[in-house]
Amino acid sequence: MDFNMKKLASDAGIFFTRAVQFTEEKFGQAEKTELDAHFENLLARADSTKNWTEKILRQTEVLLQPNPSARVEEFLYEKLDRKVPSRVTNGELLAQYMTEAANELGPETPYGKTLIKVGETEKCLGAAERDFIHSASINFLTPLRNFLEGDWRTISKERRILQNRRLDLDACKARLKKAKAAEAKAAVSSPLIIPHNAQGLALLSLESCWGKDDRRAEQELRVAQTEFDRQAEVTRLLLEGISSTHVSVPDPLEDSDTDLKKNSSFPSRFPGTFVGNTEPASSPLSSASLATAAATIPVVPTVAGIPATGEAAISLDDVAPPASGTRKARVLYDYEAADSSELALLADELITVYSLPGMDPDWLIGERGNRKGKVPVTYLELLS
Repeated sequence: MDFNMKKLASDAGIFFTRAVQFTEEKFGQAEKTELDAHFENLLARADSTKNWTEKILRQTEVLLQPNPSARVEEFLYEKLDRKVPSRVTNGELLAQYMTEAANELGPETPYGKTLIKVGETEKCLGAAERDFIHSASINFLTPLRNFLEGDWRTISKERRILQNRRLDLDACKARLKKAKAAEAKAAVSSPLIIPHNAQGLALLSLESCWGKDDRRAEQELRVAQTEFDRQAEVTRLLLEGISSTHVSVPDPLEDSDTDLKKNSSFPSRFPGTFVGNTEPASSPLSSASLATAAATIPVVPTVAGIPATGEAAISLDDVAPPASGTRKARVLYDYEAADSSELALLADELITVYSLPGMDPDWLIGERGNRKGKVPVTYLELLS
């Protein structure tokens, strides 16, 4: 194999010079070129971004796939550029077991009906989990991995080059300083004389060599300074580009959060209810039966000064429930009140409900203790 010995020797010399400079700096025996405050802030911000990105990425992977063996398997598939096999979520597996158990024990029995109904809901939960994992992996984890495997690798490479350029620059400064010190010392100890013999000629020759060493050190310093400044500018631009990463990441993060809220919207995704009674009357009311259900709720007579139409104009503080005939309702799902006119709900709690003239049939008035407000019918199971 043909080796370029001159290049090999040159590289070894450069490596040795950098190692000596680095070691002397660590022991405080050599001066070090300091970067400006803005550059140091950019470096600190980049390191912080990288560290937190790694932590968020690892914890998100744990959240999406708690099984460490499965995570290792998926990592190997990705490194081998092979498609990760599809996995059944825990909810989907539970739904499968419940459905099979219901079919074997009797789908027409109360227990079998309950298993089927719960299995359907667990299947929807599993599908929602699968959708969320897929969406989070694409929309959130992919930008984080792209930053660590792309942008950060480039930044790290340029930072290493900048560190080498800085070591070269400081080594040149040290050589020039030593050359000037040696020249000054020689000038003091050996003043210039007019040569009349061979010894005088040797003295002038030695001083000429010292001058050449000085000029060569100055030339090397100018070259090292130019290369350092050029590399510092390249690194600075890359570090400032991290700000664009901070701007682009929130978009996929917000998309993942939106998908999570969408998938956790129980009334729109999960059919039926599985608590207690398994008869059709226990199911959440369909859109077609909302008007019929609302019609069975006792109607409070119109209060003087309160309009009969337009629920937004109703003052709930002035409305009293009917003396008799109010109905109890069990809350099926948690509900967060959108404003002060609505009543926040907790799953499985019992509240009193009734209707007002002109109200939207999709809404009722709910009372819990001394609190009252509008509640959506789809979140309730009306009890007799």
